[in-house]
Amino acid sequence: MLHNRLSIGCLSASATVSLLAGCVALRESGVDESAAMKPAADRPNIILIMADDVGVEGFGCYDGTSYDTPVIDALARDGVRFTQCHSQPLCTPSRVKIMTGRSNIYNYRHFGIMDPDEPTFGPMMRQAGYATAVAGKWQLYGAENYGELAGTGMHPREAGFDEYCLWQIDRLGSRYWDPLIERNGRVLDDVASRYGPDIFCDFICDFMQRNQDKPFFIYYPMALVHNPFVPTPDSADRESKDRQKNFADMVAYMDRIVGRIIDQLDRLGLRENTMILFTADNGTNRNITSMMGEIAVRGGKGRTIDAGTHVPLVVNWPAGARAGSACDDLVDFSDILPTMAQAAGIEPVAAGLQPDGRSFLPQIEGEAGAPRQWIFCYYNPRPGRKGFPEQRFARDERWKLYGDGRLFDLNDDPQEKEPLDPRAEDGTAAEARRKLQAAIDSFPRRPQKINATQ
Repeated sequence: MLHNRLSIGCLSASATVSLLAGCVALRESGVDESAAMKPAADRPNIILIMADDVGVEGFGCYDGTSYDTPVIDALARDGVRFTQCHSQPLCTPSRVKIMTGRSNIYNYRHFGIMDPDEPTFGPMMRQAGYATAVAGKWQLYGAENYGELAGTGMHPREAGFDEYCLWQIDRLGSRYWDPLIERNGRVLDDVASRYGPDIFCDFICDFMQRNQDKPFFIYYPMALVHNPFVPTPDSADRESKDRQKNFADMVAYMDRIVGRIIDQLDRLGLRENTMILFTADNGTNRNITSMMGEIAVRGGKGRTIDAGTHVPLVVNWPAGARAGSACDDLVDFSDILPTMAQAAGIEPVAAGLQPDGRSFLPQIEGEAGAPRQWIFCYYNPRPGRKGFPEQRFARDERWKLYGDGRLFDLNDDPQEKEPLDPRAEDGTAAEARRKLQAAIDSFPRRPQKINATQ
């Protein structure tokens, strides 16, 4: 079960590790910066897949019972399933964090925008000799609907990718049927009656074939399963308006797409030394309700509760991962960049990055590693717009403290309906408050790239 601590090859952190040591370690990437880069033949191919708008309840391997996800469930069964991975509550903030390895407090500017001067994992991988590609949803340049912000973000050409095939660079349009997709500088014109996710998948499979003789890095921020909830090529009723049914079909098609990528790796003989990381950018759309056995889970996208941030993280790597294991260590999106870097033998600092996450590669390989003691989140969904206040919080597996002093026991109150009364806190709660307040205080009080007048 999801909450059972039956991990194989993943040991709990010592209770005697000091908070100071934890804070210092969190500022480090976990990569041995004195190590020489691995020879190309020893470096794994890396494919980072990030689904759009689906929390842990959407997957059988996380006890979800509403949808069919046999491919991803098999990846978890034969790889490592992390049970405590947390994203940002919304898409652009998660994209900025996962690509930079840094908290949004340092580098988030605006929804739909990535600072074009921000170092990301694309150049890091390319400088290390990887062929690099990105496909799927971009949403970082500032599309035409962003007014004066349009075109002020990061274009995929500036993000370290040799090739790209993307929706929502400078325009919107459809992401599904008859999609508006740009591939390597050209808007595709042969898209009538075609389905966007198939085009992205075809591009990825072709890229792998053309680059099979060198290590490659593919970043695949999927379009699926974000609304609009429309039928897929596999839907029995191609005219269906049933939101919940269409969502179920979209989850199944997302799983099918992942299966096509794995099949291509098998055909090319590349499966053994390819690390696949599968996650999602935030929780499920609030209009969707999913089941985990008898428990109904309403999507929490955009909210800072668990339903908004608790996402799957499955790592499958036949040559390196401890197969069939689950790990209950906390994982933050800032940890993914240093983990990939360590797997590839790359020094992030040498590549101009300063991630504040830490590598969980040891846990993937079945070792204890250096599990983080807390996660920090700065969340500002729409800077400058009324009704979207910024929030800061730090959390561990049980406790969650907001910057305004509210403390929640997530074991008893996962929906965060009633904060604890500080005057009635027992010793355990009081110690959690001290630890998490120190975590919050270790980050800047104000965001570094949002104009203070906004």
